[in-house]
Amino acid sequence: MASDGDIRVLIVLDLLLSAVFGTVVVWGLSLLGVLTFSLRTAALATLLIAVVTYLAVLR
Repeated sequence: MASDGDIRVLIVLDLLLSAVFGTVVVWGLSLLGVLTFSLRTAALATLLIAVVTYLAVLR
C-alpha cells in the first residue's frame, strides 16, 4: 500500500528547510552589502521561500 504521508510533516520540513536557506541567503546578501541581516529579514525570506515551495510542490 502506498501512502501520501502526513501533510503536517511536509509543512514542518518545508518551514525548517526554508528557514535555513532563507537565513543563509540573507546572511550572504548582508556580506555583499545588499541587505541588512536581521531576524525580521530572515523571517520574511523564510516565509517567501516556504510559500513558493508550497505552491510549487504541494499544490
